[in-house]
Amino acid sequence: MIYVISGPSGCGKSTLIRRVLAGLGGARFSVSHTTRERRKSEVEGKDYYFVSQDRFLRLVEKHSFVEWAVVHGAYYGTSRQELAKGGNRDVILDIDVQGAAQVRKKIRTAVFIFVLPPSFRELRKRIEGRGLDRAADIRRRLATARKEVRSYSSFDYIVVNDDLETAAAELESILRCRRARLAVRKKSIGPILKSFRSKG
Repeated sequence: MIYVISGPSGCGKSTLIRRVLAGLGGARFSVSHTTRERRKSEVEGKDYYFVSQDRFLRLVEKHSFVEWAVVHGAYYGTSRQELAKGGNRDVILDIDVQGAAQVRKKIRTAVFIFVLPPSFRELRKRIEGRGLDRAADIRRRLATARKEVRSYSSFDYIVVNDDLETAAAELESILRCRRARLAVRKKSIGPILKSFRSKG
């Protein structure tokens, strides 16, 4: 199953995803391509694939991406090859609302989750507190956040990241619940059902 997790910059998507992946087996993170500069704490191939704009645009021309968008002046995209690595595991995408809209058109079975901060004021506090952005970049991120939040109604689930532990538990519960659906378990419960039909 593919899970698309979106929300405004600074709402805590990445932290929530790391928490869920650490506590839930059978899931993996889809590493996106980006043209933005790598931050000191980020690892190539783990957080993102960092590429030049020319390289990114060549991949676009080759239709290598399931989705791609320009966000805060940089290119971001999810490659088809990256999604194919999932195998039988759940795949979690951390992408913006533009990318989510593209995935929605192409992958009908994907599950869409929107992460909200508890308030706009709290979002501003979190972005400023990271110390990663210049004042102009912070203003741009907050302006984008106001627009992105309007897309909440097109998502299947809403997680409010007020308390990190609670929000992570909610996100994990969504994945666990989806795994128990009949469509997912139909093959695995075959032997159980067969045992009830036998005379032993």
